[in-house]
Amino acid sequence: MPGVNALIARIRSAPKALIQVMRNLGWMVASRGLAAVFSLIYLAIITRSLGVSGFGAFALITGAAQLLTNLLALQTWQIIVQYGVSHVENGDRTKLARLYRSAILLDIISAVSGIIAAAIILHYFAGALGLKPTLARATLIFIAIMLVSLRSTPLGILRLRDRFSYAAAADSATPILRLIGAITVGLVHPTLQAFLIAWAISELLTAAAHWLAVHKLGEFKLILRDGKDVSQVFADNPGLVRFSLTSSFSQSLFITAKQIPLFLVGGLTGTAAAGAFRLAAQLSRSLTTASELIAKAAFPEIVRAVRSEGVRSLAGAILGSVRIALVVSSVVFVLVVLFGQSILETVGGDDFGRAYHSLLWLAAAACTDLVIVSFEPSIMAANRAHLAFLARLASLTVMISCAFLLEPLMGADGVAAAVLINAVTQALLLGLILLRLVRSRKSSAQSG
Repeated sequence: MPGVNALIARIRSAPKALIQVMRNLGWMVASRGLAAVFSLIYLAIITRSLGVSGFGAFALITGAAQLLTNLLALQTWQIIVQYGVSHVENGDRTKLARLYRSAILLDIISAVSGIIAAAIILHYFAGALGLKPTLARATLIFIAIMLVSLRSTPLGILRLRDRFSYAAAADSATPILRLIGAITVGLVHPTLQAFLIAWAISELLTAAAHWLAVHKLGEFKLILRDGKDVSQVFADNPGLVRFSLTSSFSQSLFITAKQIPLFLVGGLTGTAAAGAFRLAAQLSRSLTTASELIAKAAFPEIVRAVRSEGVRSLAGAILGSVRIALVVSSVVFVLVVLFGQSILETVGGDDFGRAYHSLLWLAAAACTDLVIVSFEPSIMAANRAHLAFLARLASLTVMISCAFLLEPLMGADGVAAAVLINAVTQALLLGLILLRLVRSRKSSAQSG
């Protein structure tokens, strides 16, 4: 079979970094593929148990918890990968341990700050949010557990050590536990509070699974034994503060941009519309998840490539990824057009079919994110995270402005259209930043 032999030979001759990225991606796709299948099942259980309005309230509460968590949590996994690579290559266990300890400390500070902020918000604004005292307490407990269950640091450790198989196994706990919880609640006591409790338990156990993977890797010994004097972490890692803030703010803006449309629909149109919109967003988010998986799988290798060869070396790979993503996203969008409404009605019921046009806008935005998946990791690896942050901020501002302009004309579909405008604006800005970086490095190399 000469064709097969030729394919095997090409794979074997592929760059080591590309092979590693594909291996990393394979583990992550396996985990998220399981999550995608299970999520359709447990979403069907919740939507049919609570109805479109009840599911809208559930979506707003869980979305608020995720939004608050993402706004306050620093992306410590990116910090660990960005600075840990050099410590691993140099065999400096002390600096690596200090980096780990600092990341854990940041997660603790984020969790405490978030719980305090959530308590204040719910104390003064629970009534305005339509939350009765019992539900407000359940919401606060849920948010607190979400914040305590932060797992960015163990994810960073596993990715730094290229143990994506461990991370995938730990991530698989979430959809499995949510499915078990949804089935149990649906059979025993199908209420909003009960589903929140099931979600909270799944978050806690998933966090425990990630730390168990770190322990199995043997990194706990390094964290506990080495790395004294955490204050030295700033001297060990030049530019740490700037990178931490800008990369975390950029990622927070990215995730916020995914959450804010739901709140705009809920606030401007009502909880019933929010429920339908949330299901459409969940289906389209599978595409966004694909782009996030590729970015996370590639980030360690991008950092290593930029450190050794510079940003210029990434130009060819970026163009190649764009071409592939264009083909994939086009095929996926056609499938959404053909089968989107049927999936919405199958999962949620006839009332959710009205979100079909919103699904089309959101799917187009997700396809745009997929096309530019390699842009931001490359910019961040080149220590230009602040530029990515500014691009995210500008596109988010455009999205919110367009949402308020379009919602009176198009309802929830107008908010979904604003999401697409956000994705296109972001693609243009990140593309211009990356093009400027590559050209500036090329000019420097030629003049040198």
